[in-house]
Amino acid sequence: MFQPDYKNIVDAAKNIKPQRIPLYEHSISYDIIEEMTGKKFIHLYHEGASGKKEFFKNYCDFFKNMGYDAISYEEGVGPIMPGSGALGGHKEGVIKTREDFLKYPWEEISDLYFKSYSEHFDLLREVMPDGMKAIGGVGNGVFECVQDIVGYTELCYIRMDDMELYADLFSRVGKMLYEIWEKFLKTYGDIYCVCRFGDDLGFKSDTLICHDDIKKYIVPQYKNVVDLVHKHGKPFLLHSCGAIFDVMDEMISVAKIDAKHSNEDAIAPFSDWIDRYGDKIGNFGGIDTDAICGVNDINLEEYVTEIYNVMLRKNGGAAIGSGNSIPNYVSAEKYALMNKTIRSLRGDF
Repeated sequence: MFQPDYKNIVDAAKNIKPQRIPLYEHSISYDIIEEMTGKKFIHLYHEGASGKKEFFKNYCDFFKNMGYDAISYEEGVGPIMPGSGALGGHKEGVIKTREDFLKYPWEEISDLYFKSYSEHFDLLREVMPDGMKAIGGVGNGVFECVQDIVGYTELCYIRMDDMELYADLFSRVGKMLYEIWEKFLKTYGDIYCVCRFGDDLGFKSDTLICHDDIKKYIVPQYKNVVDLVHKHGKPFLLHSCGAIFDVMDEMISVAKIDAKHSNEDAIAPFSDWIDRYGDKIGNFGGIDTDAICGVNDINLEEYVTEIYNVMLRKNGGAAIGSGNSIPNYVSAEKYALMNKTIRSLRGDF
């Protein structure tokens, strides 16, 4: 009978070969969980403390029952930043000038974050299954937070018109995230075994801003957070979509990330990520989300088996799952088949 052990995901993140290849998902849609379990629980999130506790119990039980060693859970900074929404909501950014930057309520955001989310992390602690811990933490990285209050197009204009403001945006957001992470690790570090944030830096063929800007303005801010995570004795996992090969060396040697997640076959097969970085960091993901959606005309069981065997041959750490996430448009049937295939290969049943 399967018994979860979060040490497997810790070893994978530290690039140590775990006793079994752990399953990993950056996120799983609540709709998919409801469909697969037949339990309606999403509404409980809005029904007071007792309802929320039951919500988190259902959420954690799903991960345990599906063979995960750790529960993916984070709360994002972006949604609680005043005036945010330029990234996902396509709203107009609230910072366009130096005056906007100076007036922005930076000092309030840390308190606002914990006012918004402390109850959730407390309840997660209460219902955490035996043998499990969480993976995640403070969601959204430096680039995403900057975009959320500035907007991508406006950020490009600022770079051309006011390079000093452009640099200060990354620096101030980095300071803000460090403050939140510092309190988070002191308060909730006991329930987290691996820390991470998602910061999508690229698209299919390149990064969204030039390589030198990422190295100069973003990587140092990553390093500050990663150093803090390391001081608390935990590995750090970076989730970043896109073709970010040109900045990966700095992510590893300067920012000191321990593991990387997110891959897409249209960018490079997962074996390329292992060939390039498998001796330096843990490799998470592997299975293109398109394959789970049924976009690709492939035999899913054969495809999953191939990825699993690539990981099995790796001397260091790896964790298997989708190369991105399990959104609500994924086929629940195919996600279940992926999960069953992996667990069969592991000998879970």
